[in-house]
Amino acid sequence: MAVLLDHIIVPARNKRVSAEFLAGILGVEAGEQTGPFIPVRTGNGVTLDYMDSADFHSHHCAFLVSEEEFDDIFNRIEKSGTRYYAHPDGSGPNEINRRDGGRGVYFDDPDGHAMEILTVPYGGW
Repeated sequence: MAVLLDHIIVPARNKRVSAEFLAGILGVEAGEQTGPFIPVRTGNGVTLDYMDSADFHSHHCAFLVSEEEFDDIFNRIEKSGTRYYAHPDGSGPNEINRRDGGRGVYFDDPDGHAMEILTVPYGGW
């Protein structure tokens, strides 16, 4: 069997708020609470399991999307008033990047986790 990523735990000050924020931006649904987690399932079956936590460091999650999905997601980012930037260090505010011949953008979730959407994986196809 191949090794597949099943889920990651994402700590949040309010798991429902953070899960619904990300789900809304990505255009997917936040799931029902399972144990201490609120899951957000990606198209390849991996879940981001949000869990309440008072003490944590920020995480980074990147989502590979199609050009059309990028446009839809980016429009939701702009409409929400969410801060976005071109580079992982926060530089290039209100810009997207064109790394590896695609488009990418970073945005912050309510807890300061750096989320990213990109249309071409690092290093290109």
